[in-house]
Amino acid sequence: MLITLKTRARALKREAYALSIAMRDPRAPWHARAVLALVVAHTFSPIDLIPDFIPVLGYLDDLIITPLGILLAIKLIPPAVMADARRQAEALMQQGKPVSRAGAVMVIGVWIIAIGVIGWILWVTFTGRPSF
Repeated sequence: MLITLKTRARALKREAYALSIAMRDPRAPWHARAVLALVVAHTFSPIDLIPDFIPVLGYLDDLIITPLGILLAIKLIPPAVMADARRQAEALMQQGKPVSRAGAVMVIGVWIIAIGVIGWILWVTFTGRPSF
């Protein structure tokens, strides 16, 4: 069972690398590239959208959201582009793991917005008036 999980994890990793390559391919449609940008940024971000120390929800990000995003992105890319990207991804996997700074910025931005909204809600709740 452990070997099967490692094989699936390696295949998912290769698909994520292939998507990062396909995102830059001019043959990919613009709407697919937009979805790919979000999926690749989230997948390779060094910061999780939902931290793993949060029970259940922390792993929801890794086990459900990321694979579903990858599957959606693969469906949007033409097969010829994905085939070329998969070949290039094998070489990329031999070199190491890419990290997305854009993904980290995206995750930090989501957290800043969430903290701001929660702060505003608390302000309105406890003071009884909006801040503007």
